[in-house]
Amino acid sequence: MTEKMTGAQALVRALEHVGVDTVFGIPGGAVLPAYDPLHDSAEVRHVLVRHEQGAGHAAEGYAQATGKVGVCMATSGPGA
Repeated sequence: MTEKMTGAQALVRALEHVGVDTVFGIPGGAVLPAYDPLHDSAEVRHVLVRHEQGAGHAAEGYAQATGKVGVCMATSGPGA
């Protein structure tokens, strides 16, 4: 039997599957449903930033410093 999950749960499961351990982001209306399964993840840590551009810069710096994949998550809007 297959497991049923939401798109947000599938997103977090995919991040876990590829070995992502840190996500930089800022919650907002459009992406808020993805934050519940992200919060429930034991493997992926979320780092709250002040704005969308900061998430991108933090993810880039993290990738360069660690050699791992840098991931940022932002909502729709002018900052994205």
